[in-house]
Amino acid sequence: MKKIIYLILFCNSQVFTQPTIGPLTVEKIMRDPTWIGTSPSGLQWDRAGTALYFRWNPDKAETDSLYAYRHGLDKPYKLNGQQRSRMLTEDEVTYSKVRSMWTYSNHNNIYFQHSDQTNAILVCKTEEAEHNPVFSFNETAIVYTKGDNMFAWNIAEGSTIQLTNFIRASIPKSIKKDNAQELWLKSDQLKIFEILAERKRKKDLADSMNLIYRTWHDPKPLKPIYIDDKTITGQQISPDGRYVTYKLISVSRGKSTVVPNYVTESGFTDLINARTKVGQPDSPQELMIYDRLEDTAYSSTIKTLQGITNIPTFYDDYPEAKKAMQKDSAVRSVTFSALAYSPHLNHAMVDIRSLDNKDRWICTLNLANGKLHTIDRQHDEAWIGGPGIGGRFGGGNTGWINDDLLWYQSEQTGYTHLYTYQLSSQKKNSLTQGNFEVQRATLSKDKTTFYLTTNQVHPGEQQFYHLKVATGELTRITTMTGAHQVSVSPDENTVAYLYSYSNKPWELYVQENKPATQPRQVTQLARSEEFKSYAWRDPQLTSFTARDGAQVYARIYKPTAKVNNKAAVVFVHGAGYLQNAHKWWSSYFREYMFHNMLVDLGYTVLDIDYRGSAGYGRDWRTGIYRHMGGKDLTDHVDAAKYLIEHHGVHAKKIGIYGGSYGGFITLMGLFTTPEVFAAGAALRPVTDWAQYNHPYTANILNEPVNDSIAYKKSSPFYYAEGLKKPLLICHGMVDVNVHYQDAVKLAQRLIELKKDNWELASYPMEDHGFVEPSSWTDEYKRILKLFQQWLK
Repeated sequence: MKKIIYLILFCNSQVFTQPTIGPLTVEKIMRDPTWIGTSPSGLQWDRAGTALYFRWNPDKAETDSLYAYRHGLDKPYKLNGQQRSRMLTEDEVTYSKVRSMWTYSNHNNIYFQHSDQTNAILVCKTEEAEHNPVFSFNETAIVYTKGDNMFAWNIAEGSTIQLTNFIRASIPKSIKKDNAQELWLKSDQLKIFEILAERKRKKDLADSMNLIYRTWHDPKPLKPIYIDDKTITGQQISPDGRYVTYKLISVSRGKSTVVPNYVTESGFTDLINARTKVGQPDSPQELMIYDRLEDTAYSSTIKTLQGITNIPTFYDDYPEAKKAMQKDSAVRSVTFSALAYSPHLNHAMVDIRSLDNKDRWICTLNLANGKLHTIDRQHDEAWIGGPGIGGRFGGGNTGWINDDLLWYQSEQTGYTHLYTYQLSSQKKNSLTQGNFEVQRATLSKDKTTFYLTTNQVHPGEQQFYHLKVATGELTRITTMTGAHQVSVSPDENTVAYLYSYSNKPWELYVQENKPATQPRQVTQLARSEEFKSYAWRDPQLTSFTARDGAQVYARIYKPTAKVNNKAAVVFVHGAGYLQNAHKWWSSYFREYMFHNMLVDLGYTVLDIDYRGSAGYGRDWRTGIYRHMGGKDLTDHVDAAKYLIEHHGVHAKKIGIYGGSYGGFITLMGLFTTPEVFAAGAALRPVTDWAQYNHPYTANILNEPVNDSIAYKKSSPFYYAEGLKKPLLICHGMVDVNVHYQDAVKLAQRLIELKKDNWELASYPMEDHGFVEPSSWTDEYKRILKLFQQWLK
């Protein structure tokens, strides 16, 4: 009997014993991340605002599933196939001004629904995809794009017509081109004779009022608009249906690279078509306007933009090239972001970038004549960027508050802030100020309040605020220390957000969209019982003074005095423009766990936001201009000095490692400052910046053909002879971001230099971001072995 009771107790103890991780090992850390727990992601509200959708994996399946949460329910529920097919999110819908009608695209078909209707109406369904539906013709029609052209569906009649006739061909010789002399003469006549101008104004007004009727009942065929071999994109129609704006791109074809894939199902080597290299030919754009009333197309002119012929200052290092450019006085090529029409008047705002990304112009566009009026010019001899401002090919955060007031973000003060501009008074107003960044901004539906996410409290926090447009009053809504990724409900009464802290992964919360309200935690599975069994460290956020006086933010992991081995590892985050010395759960969660293991073994670990990192304003962002491996590297050298002077680390026992940009800095550290670092691991590193992509590299180093000095200063390949300490290189062989070619080139260089203190670990089935736990495990066992051998 006693044996039976003992057996029952033993079985029960097995059932209720919580899993524990025990001492950390690389094998445990680098398992499939589902062992950590499951965090929600991808928040989206449904159109009605009654449900919040998100991706989640509480079942530990192979992939995340779609879940929904509704007010009043105790927990989220998983959507079945039928529910997924019927779901319609707020982001997918375009509304009429008073939100009584909406339209959307689903499976490349267009739908329309009125609030009085139970079901949506299918507007069109063809084999060719239809997309981008909007309301136009004073909200009497839905206009959408199919192929290169735009079509309109009359809501009342249910009839469809074609609005444009763009043809990818040159103008036939039989068609007479517009005579420049005749166009000038017509314009001059209207300027001279007031009666002619007044009669034309009245006629245009009458024609405009009849535009809706004429659109559907004019018997004349559409005028063909020939666009040669250019690519047409960004077609948009004005609210009254008169103007269509579009972009023409003269596509320049650069030579693409190929990445060999050796381990394949077929047994043969496949070639992956990959990106071009930096210095690819530019693809300039034209902003075009088609006036449907006048049945004519014309381009906007950029020649009047301030500074459009300026020569970048880096050409001072190339006097002959600069002299030739001064003689030429050429207008620089530009790109146009998506254009935004004013709510009621026939003008628009457009965000324009020079292709070298050193100038950004925010302009109003006169649709009647294509003239641009600059309301704000942002110039940077490095490159335009920052939160809400966009990059080389992306537009910034802009919009209309009303017909007379527009808003945008700018780094005018050195930090990205929110500005308004009044057309009537030509007055610019700064809505936010200070040494912090407005990282996200959206305007409320009633146009009275901005919803902002900023790092005002601390560079390592992200908090959510309300900002009153009229008064500039700023009110904080979120309160927990860490980061909040906020999504506002369609009725704007509720906010949902993903929240995390340094040692706590992301969970989902909801609360009322007003201050001093208590959030409700919706999910609670981001940390498994096994994960929670270890006391994951909350790294201390600190800062130190760099050699030029700048304060460098860092987070430090410190061992207990009992195990302290006086050695240190410096981790270098990737991406360059990324932040990791912060108070939220890092995207480098594997590295975070590895650092905890290193601390258990007695190491001090330091992770810094070096020059070029995100979160600290323009000067920090551009601190690496024309010299990657300059201030970003000396920040790490100064970090080593800080460890020695303030944390008792032995000067000969400091290692360094990182991936991508972190791998690049590791190479530069070992090659150019071998006296500082005792060993280093460079993971998927850039070794020659001339091999990397155009959008990222050309901002920072310009182009190899016109700024070879910057590329030679910045590429580790040219400094490999300086290697004196042990180096580990790890690289995925099907990396389509930083190509394996970089590792191969450096390997050959090290062979020719007769270096024997390095090794290259290749991963035949891995891209830039590793996927397989076996690859992660192998890589980090090698890193640990390197540090254990050379730092202890």
